[in-house]
Amino acid sequence: MDATAAKVALVIVTYKRPQLLAELFESVLRLPTLPYRVVVVDNASGDNTQEVIAAAAARLPAGVLVNYLSPVNGGGAGGFHDGVRLAYAEGAEWMWIMDDDVEILPEAFDRFEPWMARFKVLHGRRYDVDGSPFYWQARFNEFLGVPLPYSVRDFNKEGYALTNSGTFEGMLIHRDVVRKIGYPDPRFFISWDDSTYAWVASRHTAVAYVDAYVLRRKREQRQVNLGLRHLNDSSPLVKYHTMRNRGYVARYFAVYGRLNRVGFALGTALTLAKEIFRLAVVEHSAKGFGQLWRGLEDSKRLRQDPAWTPMPSLG
Repeated sequence: MDATAAKVALVIVTYKRPQLLAELFESVLRLPTLPYRVVVVDNASGDNTQEVIAAAAARLPAGVLVNYLSPVNGGGAGGFHDGVRLAYAEGAEWMWIMDDDVEILPEAFDRFEPWMARFKVLHGRRYDVDGSPFYWQARFNEFLGVPLPYSVRDFNKEGYALTNSGTFEGMLIHRDVVRKIGYPDPRFFISWDDSTYAWVASRHTAVAYVDAYVLRRKREQRQVNLGLRHLNDSSPLVKYHTMRNRGYVARYFAVYGRLNRVGFALGTALTLAKEIFRLAVVEHSAKGFGQLWRGLEDSKRLRQDPAWTPMPSLG
């Protein structure tokens, strides 16, 4: 356990949720062994977030907490780009990436340790706010270019399943993989950034989802239980980027020779249909349709941008 924690830097991105961030810090301080670094990116919150970070820094050994106050809100993608960049520069061997609305379970490092010898990109399981297992849609269908529903029944007898997608609410990634694929792409701003980053990683190494609980979600959202999965509400900003960033996903798939234009178009249509269903069933509103359509139009321009290049390797 001690050796495992000594290798890990937590990468936390926060924006205007100081109370949730403070609760996350409390869970860090309760860990039996502190991580090597705690890298916090404040996405220009402009509230009392910096006070919360300073209070946590005072309770941690000197040098453990790295505080980066971004001059602008770069979205989740921009924040995780900066956070992974800083953790990598600090010499972390592993980067455990997470939002500010989770808490770390005390046994997390112990539960990750046996898997870290086998895999270089890992996801553990999460509890939802109510303590039930959190549903995670965790595997890209490459024909459609979308994640399709994932069942925990897919865990093998050893307690893991290989996947090709990921989430920045708990992705654990080794610096060797970061060196090969570069930092998370800040151009996504929000939505598809984490799943695409793990998909690119899966071109170079195995990505594993392990049957071990390491996090608990803290933020409640409106949602509808569809049986196989839960569908949460989303902001207008997320709606726009969900459709716009299909353009970036297509570019990455094309770079790796995995873009099927017919299948991807179908996947985009299914994504739009899911978002319209979300408006109708979860949010009971049509106000987000304009953002969806505008994002869809902008995604076409991204796919045709001659200046676009993928994030560069670090060497």
